[in-house]
Amino acid sequence: MKLSGPMPAPRSDTQIEAELATFRACFGEVQKEIQRVIVGQDQIIRYAVMAVFLQGHVLLEGVPGLGKTLLMNTMGQVLGLGFGRVQFTPDLMPSDITGTRVLQQEPNGAMRFEFERGPVFTNLLLADEINRATPKTQSALLESMQERQVTIAGVTHILPSPFVVLATQNPLESEGTYPLPEAQLDRFLFKLLIGFPTQLELVDILRRTTGTVDGPPQRVVEDPSRISHWSRLLRHVPIAAPTLEFAARLLLATHPRDGGAKDSPARWIRFGASPRGLQAMVLAAKLGAVLDGRFAVSRQDLIDVAKPCLRHRLLLSFEAESEGIRPDTVLDQIVQRLG
Repeated sequence: MKLSGPMPAPRSDTQIEAELATFRACFGEVQKEIQRVIVGQDQIIRYAVMAVFLQGHVLLEGVPGLGKTLLMNTMGQVLGLGFGRVQFTPDLMPSDITGTRVLQQEPNGAMRFEFERGPVFTNLLLADEINRATPKTQSALLESMQERQVTIAGVTHILPSPFVVLATQNPLESEGTYPLPEAQLDRFLFKLLIGFPTQLELVDILRRTTGTVDGPPQRVVEDPSRISHWSRLLRHVPIAAPTLEFAARLLLATHPRDGGAKDSPARWIRFGASPRGLQAMVLAAKLGAVLDGRFAVSRQDLIDVAKPCLRHRLLLSFEAESEGIRPDTVLDQIVQRLG
């Protein structure tokens, strides 16, 4: 199913539901094409594609060699989007990402500065091992991730739309790394934990990579503007006031407001999730409801996306870290406590 051409703005709930039904079918086709290339990791694929349609960024934690570059490249092919990759290293400079001004000579001999765009000017940017760059270089992505623009020498350059960053971290090796600051972590819509393949998946990987090669994945979305259109359309999915209140209570439960009671999950938390975490949960829950064939958000939709939306926004206490408590464990306890 190839989709092309601009889409008119819907005028009623019936039209919106019809548009979202088309979107749901498209999402399924996108997943199917990516799964032709990527073995396993169905949840990672689902959330990565969700992030593109929500125009949010993804922090992916996993050991090297699990197909992260291949995933982004394949998504670019299937969605008709540009793909770029930056290997973050300690000697990487901010201008290596955003671009820089280069002195050029005119035919008449006059000199002028011309902006040479960096790899950030793409649709899908893979920031590989982002925590290996210095904080100064990491911060070069902040404006791009939040405002979708780059400012060089007082001149603002707009990035292509959509613009999504998928940043990776290696959880096993911390030597020579610079932990991401909380302000930058908060810019990521999801944090996804990529697991190691099973034995059956490893065998399937061997078949696909050491045998005959299948054809490339088919492009599903011919017009990238449809992605922005659907992103705006998803915001029309209704969410009832009690469900919104539940989302707010879930977020507030990540803050140690009760003096650290022994039976409270918040006793493991130093600082809780920000309002961006609440926004991320609601938007992801709206998309999850649509993918489930519903035009309304339920509590379960919020619970389903709580971990990828909040795990990187929790700053655990020293006691939690010393006892091996993980953010997912705390979130499970919070959800159970809320009923």
